[in-house]
Amino acid sequence: MFSYRHAFHAGNHADVLKHTTLVAMLQHLTQKDAALTVVDTHAGAGLYRLDGDTAEASGEAEQGVFELLRRMEHLEGALAPALEAYVELVATFNPSGVLKAYPGSPFITQHLLREHDRLKLFELHPGDARSLRLNTEQLQAGRQIQLFMEDGFEGSRKYLPPPSRRGLVLVDPSYELKSDYGRVVAYVDEMLGRFATGTFAIWYPIIPRPESHDLPRKLKNLALRAGKSWLNASLAIKSGRPEPGKRSGLTESGMFVVNPPFKLKAALQQALPQMVTLMGRDKLAAFALQSGGEQRPKAGTAHDD
Repeated sequence: MFSYRHAFHAGNHADVLKHTTLVAMLQHLTQKDAALTVVDTHAGAGLYRLDGDTAEASGEAEQGVFELLRRMEHLEGALAPALEAYVELVATFNPSGVLKAYPGSPFITQHLLREHDRLKLFELHPGDARSLRLNTEQLQAGRQIQLFMEDGFEGSRKYLPPPSRRGLVLVDPSYELKSDYGRVVAYVDEMLGRFATGTFAIWYPIIPRPESHDLPRKLKNLALRAGKSWLNASLAIKSGRPEPGKRSGLTESGMFVVNPPFKLKAALQQALPQMVTLMGRDKLAAFALQSGGEQRPKAGTAHDD
């Protein structure tokens, strides 16, 4: 069974892709004065120790954020702005200069939100929900953050659309159950009917399972049917074939975004090739970036994502 508890994979290559994309989206969406509501349907614990037993046991950060930082020192040319913003944000949680703490999506999001923006976090796993509450108390964010120990697919429905009609919904389940794939599709389909102008960002693993490969196609069809723009970015750090006597682990993942912010594609066009350079493990390391239904702003007008 595929397992993706956040704590076991904090800082891996999938997190680099997911969180670089998240940072780029939030930087754009917070440029408009109106309040932004961010809903995180599967928030995890929020903050992770990379020198703790769980992260060290998996060792996945070594091939993710640690590898990126090591190779970054020898990169020819400047770091892509989206990657640079991600690296700088992670560094803010490690003031000593030694990477020990890794911020999950709740901490990344809260760091970039403004005082009048809102963050709603859902986490059903009892241990992670407890850790999330303790961790977010350190932020002293007051009413800006609301925590819910409940199923994010179900619980988030009552908060969409938000009063300001501006929102980002991050959907990041574990995919431990095959039913998660179907629930993602059903959720996005329903939410697009309720909140057609919202931005929906869905992380997914790319593994040898039909449901995994069908998911981006189904999400694309939803976007096309709703007349919405879409973007699909994927990153593979090596071949998915395991070495003799070893499990391959997760080697590839993707981010599918419905109603992506206007500048997201350009940001990822610069960042994705560098992710391959900085984290690629063999010659089969690669990225892909597709999009459709682009809605370009009219000349002389502000584009509201």
